[in-house]
Amino acid sequence: MNKSLNPFSRLCTIALLVAWALPGCTSDGSQTTATPAPAVPVTVATVQQRDVPVRIRAIGAVEAYSTVAVTPQVDGQLGQVHFKEGQWVKKDDLLFTIDPRPFEAALRQAQANLSRHNAEASNAAVEAKRKARLLADGFVSADENDQAQTNAAAMQAEVNADAAAVENAKLQSQFCYLHSPIDGRVGQLLVHEGNVVKKNETKLAVINQVRPIYVAFSVREQDLPEIRKYSTASELAVEATPSKSAGEPAIGALRFINNAVDASTGTVLLKGEFANEDERLWPGQFADVELTLTTESGAAILPTSAVLKGQQGAYVFVVNADDTVESRNVVVGMDLGNEVTVREGVQPGERVVTDGQIRLAPGSKVEIKKANP
Repeated sequence: MNKSLNPFSRLCTIALLVAWALPGCTSDGSQTTATPAPAVPVTVATVQQRDVPVRIRAIGAVEAYSTVAVTPQVDGQLGQVHFKEGQWVKKDDLLFTIDPRPFEAALRQAQANLSRHNAEASNAAVEAKRKARLLADGFVSADENDQAQTNAAAMQAEVNADAAAVENAKLQSQFCYLHSPIDGRVGQLLVHEGNVVKKNETKLAVINQVRPIYVAFSVREQDLPEIRKYSTASELAVEATPSKSAGEPAIGALRFINNAVDASTGTVLLKGEFANEDERLWPGQFADVELTLTTESGAAILPTSAVLKGQQGAYVFVVNADDTVESRNVVVGMDLGNEVTVREGVQPGERVVTDGQIRLAPGSKVEIKKANP
């Protein structure tokens, strides 16, 4: 401002500047209206209502229903293998033969001993009867009779021992033929024909029972009361999908809840049983597991993107009939992936903003645009 102006001129200049700066006024002093804020472009979704299964998701590991390590019960040379690696075998199928010739020879020897001692025992019994008659007639002493009776009893004991030896030899001979104790898949052959094996020590092969099969998974200890509650009332369904596998999940049932919580992880181990007739589930695989507890009827459902987090908790922007929005706190229920259930705050049929919330405030005007497919 020019210092040469007098005080009156200076005052007039300031007044003109203030009048020019004030909104709603023109240079000639007439009143103007404020320009309304433009509508904010947003995408919206309608709150849906449907029955929703209450589920717990986890990562599980597939386990064989039962596992048997085939080991011999006698020492000997492995004579023959009767299966191919990876083959499906049934219970009582012949798997291995250990050279039976030494055991057959031992059986024949035991049978020969039994025959000899049977003959001797029969003769001793006849002698004992004769001594008893002679003792009654007074022709032999009591000592001679006692000796004959003792000898007969001893020979009968020998016969009994030989009979037991024959049974044991038969059993050892039967152990030369190893049969499958279960239905299942045989794994890798661990010992080949011609090798010498030791009883209860050499592992020949492993059989896994895969029909049915287990999927083991862990859940939070906070979920345990609900699981026990619903499992007591009815059988709980378990779905399992092998990792990176397409198609429908395998359907099974909850069969096992561990009797203790793992204190180091705060989780409890569960197992689902699956028929697995198509052998889609394989021991050692990882699988995505869903345990269904119950069904929530008439739940309000909206997209996950509509729910925002604030200082007062979760909230959404609800679009009114006049295309203005209001902020409303909500109580979120289950996470359904791209959707969530809402227990309080919105009603089915209402519209909520799913994109563009960052430019919104309560009362903002919105322009609804189509969402990208």
